[in-house]
Amino acid sequence: MGKEHTDFELLKKGLKFMAFALPLLFLSPYLITLSFLNKENLMFFIFLFVGIIAGAGAIYFCFKGINTILKSIF
Repeated sequence: MGKEHTDFELLKKGLKFMAFALPLLFLSPYLITLSFLNKENLMFFIFLFVGIIAGAGAIYFCFKGINTILKSIF
């Protein structure tokens, strides 16, 4: 049997992805809610666009982080 240890460098990389995702997970719903509170002016479109981009980024970084962490363990 060979050595079956966790690759700590890859684990650190996965945790960094998760650290990038954490603020986006809180920021995106806040920005989308803020956009719907400002329906009467131009800030609606700005906050909505930035909120959707932040939500997509949160999903991407969560997926990439979990995938990288699983690769480091197995």
